[in-house]
Amino acid sequence: MSEVFNGYERQYCDLSANLSKKCSSAIALDGEQKKQKLSEIRSGLDNAEALIRKMDVEARSLPPSVRTSLLVKLREFKSDLNNFKSEVKRITSANLNAAARDELLEAGLADTKTASADQRARLMMSTDRLGRTTDRIKDSRRMMIETEELGVSVFQDLHSQRQSLLRTGDTLSGVDDNVGKSKKILTGMTRRMNRNKWTIGAIITALVAAIILILYFKLTK
Repeated sequence: MSEVFNGYERQYCDLSANLSKKCSSAIALDGEQKKQKLSEIRSGLDNAEALIRKMDVEARSLPPSVRTSLLVKLREFKSDLNNFKSEVKRITSANLNAAARDELLEAGLADTKTASADQRARLMMSTDRLGRTTDRIKDSRRMMIETEELGVSVFQDLHSQRQSLLRTGDTLSGVDDNVGKSKKILTGMTRRMNRNKWTIGAIITALVAAIILILYFKLTK
């Protein structure tokens, strides 16, 4: 197990517990206190996302036997983070609805004759547009994070492939060296065999000549 990953994991768990407490306390707050608490929660979510990205990069750099279990943990952390985002969205939506109701009440008290259904509709439309804009920003941020994660994954895969190609090149170089040495050995053996062949031929020729001479001398006497 990677000590670096474990360090990131401990930081995330502490941050997750802190975010859970802040979300619970934010529900009971209102006004500026609630806005400040939501700002702290959003900052914590950014830090949590950064930790998850670091854990992802670290996990993908490890051997497959370790990487698989760490990626399972990462999916759980991402699911936990998405739950926090949904909770913040719910708290923010409740806050916006309460602000919209307060604004409608103030407008009605200021001038009951002009507080018409048209004004309420415009206010609700503005609130709805604000909610849609917020959702689009979050979707864009999510797509950016997913694109970054994909880029990191592709980079890690390319790095692994490059290392494999380098190892293959080294292996081929070693094979070429061994083939060259074997070729030299075979060439030397062939030369020695040829020399031995000529030597044996010369010895046989000499023996045959000696036998012929011996037979000649014996027959002529």
